[in-house]
Amino acid sequence: MITAKARAVDGPDKSFRAAEIKRRDLDLHDVLIEIKYAGICHSDIHTAHGEWGPVNYPLVPGHEIAGIVTDVGAQVTKYKVGDRVGVGCMVDSCGECENCSKGEEQYCLKGNVPTYAGVDKYGEPTQGGYSTHIVVTEDFVVRIPDNIELDVAAPLLCAGITTYSPLHHWGAGPGKKVGVVGLGGLGHMAVKIAHAMGAEVTVLSQTLSKKEDGLQFGADHYYATSNPETFEKLAGTFDLIINTVSAKIDISAYLSLLALDGTLVNVGAPAEPLSLNVFSLIGHRRSFAGSMIGGIRETQEMLNFCSEHNIAPNIEVISADQIDEAYKRVLASDVKYRFVIDISTM
Repeated sequence: MITAKARAVDGPDKSFRAAEIKRRDLDLHDVLIEIKYAGICHSDIHTAHGEWGPVNYPLVPGHEIAGIVTDVGAQVTKYKVGDRVGVGCMVDSCGECENCSKGEEQYCLKGNVPTYAGVDKYGEPTQGGYSTHIVVTEDFVVRIPDNIELDVAAPLLCAGITTYSPLHHWGAGPGKKVGVVGLGGLGHMAVKIAHAMGAEVTVLSQTLSKKEDGLQFGADHYYATSNPETFEKLAGTFDLIINTVSAKIDISAYLSLLALDGTLVNVGAPAEPLSLNVFSLIGHRRSFAGSMIGGIRETQEMLNFCSEHNIAPNIEVISADQIDEAYKRVLASDVKYRFVIDISTM
């Protein structure tokens, strides 16, 4: 067994504490990764706070992981010691179902194994990237291109793929009008990626406080959703809207902004249910959809796309002792635009 230093939380109202966790010995196809950086995702906060259901504490969150391979199993062929690699939101799946066979492991019909708060094929609870080391089967590891630094690479493994996947799937590109709801960790990546794909991008944010940033990231337009005139002016405008916020919003109001055959895709995951008026869908053959991360193949494609277009998240690097403070700041929307933990501070 491999002992890793970590930061763990013991309950929904508890602070993070220093901990030691055990990582399994390398199986034939396993890779041992020394984690250099781990991003903080809003999902980490929802899970640590027990907002998405029961949690088997103590919990080590973190599914935006960037590091270096330090050892490999006897039959590993994809990676070698010294490779720069990443791990995202899942670390295994059945590998046999229809969806896995299509490279859509995130939708594994038997359920993928999440990087933390799950149970692996050995029957052990999974613990995430707020730690110094992790062992992952090689098929769920991705290669980080040389021109992407490891600190900015980490958030790409969730925020990057979570926004790239629906933009790619629903055909964002030249001639398409894309709206992005929210300019946070996910939203700012959606803007950068949609712009690089060639779409006309509009940010829909509560206020205009981040307008300068949004335009700098590649948005063509920026509107405040707190102004009722926004919904009147933009009615029937967009081919695709990516909703990145993890809060309850008026879905029907945003559906009214879609053009004929437009789609609103939810990637934010609020703890409470959302409701809508079905007439906001049927009037213009609109669609309301959801999307969850991406498969391993698409995640690698996203990294290569970001490498080619020099796309990187805007980050604030923190120490391991600042996680609790970072959580509070995320909930207060006081981060531009992703916290990343320097794991050397463990």
